[in-house]
Amino acid sequence: MRLATWNVNSVRARSERIAAWLRRSDVDVVALQETKCRDDQFPTAVFTELGYEVAHHGLSHWNGVAIASRVGLSDVQIGFPGQPGWGEPEEAEARAISAVCGGVRVWSLYVPNGREIDHPHYTYKLQWLARLREAGEAWLSEDPKAQIALCGDWNIAPYDEDVWDMAEFEGRTHVTKPERDAFHAVVDAGFTDVVRPHAPGPGVYTYWDYKGLAFPKRKGMRIDFILASPALAERATDAKIDREERKGKGASDHAPVIADFQLD
Repeated sequence: MRLATWNVNSVRARSERIAAWLRRSDVDVVALQETKCRDDQFPTAVFTELGYEVAHHGLSHWNGVAIASRVGLSDVQIGFPGQPGWGEPEEAEARAISAVCGGVRVWSLYVPNGREIDHPHYTYKLQWLARLREAGEAWLSEDPKAQIALCGDWNIAPYDEDVWDMAEFEGRTHVTKPERDAFHAVVDAGFTDVVRPHAPGPGVYTYWDYKGLAFPKRKGMRIDFILASPALAERATDAKIDREERKGKGASDHAPVIADFQLD
C-alpha cells in the first residue's frame, strides 16, 4: 500500500493539481490537511472519478482534514478521544479524522500552529499533542498489533536539521523544546517516523513559505510526517518527499510525503 500525507492549503483551489498528482503518484491512500472548506463544499467528484472514496471533516474555511482511499474506507472517526477544543465556546476544531483503509487505521492530523510562544494557542497546541499521545498509547495498549498511521502536518520541526537556519527561529514556535518533547512523546508511545530513514536530512524539507523566495532558496522546514505503529512500521519498505510537487504556479506550500508498506 502506498500511503501519503499532504497539506494542500485549500482543496478547492488545488483540485486540478491534486487530481493530476494522484494520477501520476500511484497513491492508494492520501491524508489531506488544511482543506479549508465545509463538508458540503468538498470537491468529492474529483476523487471519485479517479476511484477514491473520501471522508472529510470541515466546519468552515479554516482547518479541515480528509482521507481519500482506493483500497477501501470504513469506520470513519471524527476526532480522537480527549481531543481539546479551541475558541469561545471551546469546541473541537476540524483537525483529526481517521478511517480503516486496506486494513490500516489511517489518521489525517492537522496539529495546531501555536502562533506565538506566549499565545494561548501555544498552550492549546501542547495540550492537543498530549491528548493525542494518550490516545495513541491507549490504542497500542488495547492492541499491540494494531496497524495505525498518524499522518499529517505536525507544525513541529523535531530536530535542528529540520529547519534551514535555527538562528532564524530563535524565540519562535515549531522548534521549542516543549513542542519537540511533545512530538517525541508520541514517538516514545510506540510510533515510528517511517519516512526519515529513506529521506534523511539535513536539508530535506516538506514546507517552504510562499514569501521571500523561500522555495528556490531552499529555506524550508520538515514538519509533515507519517508515524506508524510497531506492526505497521515493520512493513515499511520505502518512502520519499515529493519536492517536485511544490514547484510551479498554484502549488501548495507543502510537499506530499509518501511511504510504501508491504501488507498481507
